[in-house]
Amino acid sequence: MAEKKTMKVKLVRSVHGRLKKHRACVRGLGLRRMHQVVEVEDTPATRGMVNKVSYMVQVVETA
Repeated sequence: MAEKKTMKVKLVRSVHGRLKKHRACVRGLGLRRMHQVVEVEDTPATRGMVNKVSYMVQVVETA
């Protein structure tokens, strides 16, 4: 079976004062606090979430 592609996402800007939908995207990615790095599956859904909050997160792709 093929290995699932993942990407690492890091929260680099605070969620305070942001839109409710953007805060929900950050929480949906599994990020809770500043400078936290999580590894998420690289799917169209997670790509969309990262794209929506791209000004708050940093992406490091892994194979």
